Amino acid sequence: MAVDTALAGKYKTYPEYKNSGVEWLCEIPNDWQVKRLKYICKVQTGTRDTVNAVDGGNYPFFVRSQTIERINSFGADCEAVLTAGDGVGVGKVFHYFDGKFDYHQRVYMLNNFNHVIGRFVYYYLSNNFFKVALEGSAKSTVDSLRLPQFLNFEFSLPSIKTQQKIVKFLDHETAKIDTLIDKQQQLIKLLKEKRQAVISHAVTRGLPSTTGSRIPMRDSGVDWLGEVPEHWEVCKLKHIIASLESGVSVNAADIPSQDGEYGVLKTSCVYTRMFRVEENKTVIKEEYTRLKCPIRKGAIIISRMNTPELVGASALVEVEDPNIFLPDRLWQTVFKDDDRQNPKFIAFFMMIEGFRSQISLAAEGASSSMQNIAKGDYLSINVSFPDLSEQGKIVDYLEKRLCDFTLLEGQANKAIELIQERRTALISSAVTGKIDVRDWQAPQGSTAGVTSSNAGEHQAVASTVT
Repeated sequence: MAVDTALAGKYKTYPEYKNSGVEWLCEIPNDWQVKRLKYICKVQTGTRDTVNAVDGGNYPFFVRSQTIERINSFGADCEAVLTAGDGVGVGKVFHYFDGKFDYHQRVYMLNNFNHVIGRFVYYYLSNNFFKVALEGSAKSTVDSLRLPQFLNFEFSLPSIKTQQKIVKFLDHETAKIDTLIDKQQQLIKLLKEKRQAVISHAVTRGLPSTTGSRIPMRDSGVDWLGEVPEHWEVCKLKHIIASLESGVSVNAADIPSQDGEYGVLKTSCVYTRMFRVEENKTVIKEEYTRLKCPIRKGAIIISRMNTPELVGASALVEVEDPNIFLPDRLWQTVFKDDDRQNPKFIAFFMMIEGFRSQISLAAEGASSSMQNIAKGDYLSINVSFPDLSEQGKIVDYLEKRLCDFTLLEGQANKAIELIQERRTALISSAVTGKIDVRDWQAPQGSTAGVTSSNAGEHQAVASTVT
């Protein structure tokens, strides 16, 4: 495992190295040792089937299918926690802390550390070493870290004094990196909020005035909608949508259809509010005769049944594909008069918070996790809109503005990806001895966070969305 080239130029290496005898680990510093996990700590497995959140969820861990659960209680003698297995990605490490707790049966607890600092073990396990070290040894179709494999996992260990130096270095440096990541995530949140505000203002108040004059407004007569431009029409959806078509439930393989095959949409095709035709399942040939309602370009697809956050999620179809059909859980709009409304404008209107709030009020369900909205209730929601020409101008404006937001979000996500890669490389290089941080000292008066120059960069980007 070679040191990252960027780190090689910034940090020195140890004076001498030796062959570790471990293929994936390669060379380690001369005075370091290689020991298996079972010789440096005790590993316990949990017995609980379920766990409840306490203390604001400060101690997270993952369980099956990458869902997140929380530790139930904690006490005094545990230092590091690692997932036991299924579906969470081998070697995923959890929050480091000192405490004892009742924990899930799919979790490994590490304690009683012998000649090793628990936090050093935590950092060691926080990288994806397992994917390299245990590649090809999985015994099932899902990732799992079996106890015998885990106990025999090999660590390269320096002296306790060097471990302390490495931990102190990583605590300081990862805190700075995490602050940078947090700043980018805050920027993405700001961009999403601004995107939503721009859409909402455009489809309920019209375009910003180029002359500074105020558009005459009137009361819409709808509490949640408030005032609308004086010349806009306000009506219920049923006055512009003739019907909501739906498909049928058919047997299908959970892989996207290929050329010449029929596919049935998954409800996830509208989760992002942008239609994703690739979110479909391949229909088995025996079911072809049962298919109905192919997607139509210019129609709006609506999820009639989903979680409270996603029931009523919708997206405009902008592709032509007669081989893709609706299931029974999705609706497709049939507009009454194409000369009265621009489907793109209506699709934007369906994204705003006020419209979404009306769906939440109307949705019902036997459980809090799955809700359903009836056609009549959906079509009774109000909508406001100008004439077709003005709708087109608003759509053009929004498409341009949203492209700007998408570009900025992409840049922020790319920055997060690069920062996370650097974090992983830094931890990996430090705990395996590829860089020597024994002489490292925290800068005097330093605090973990963004430097003034970095803060300026964030401010500069944020200012472009105002």
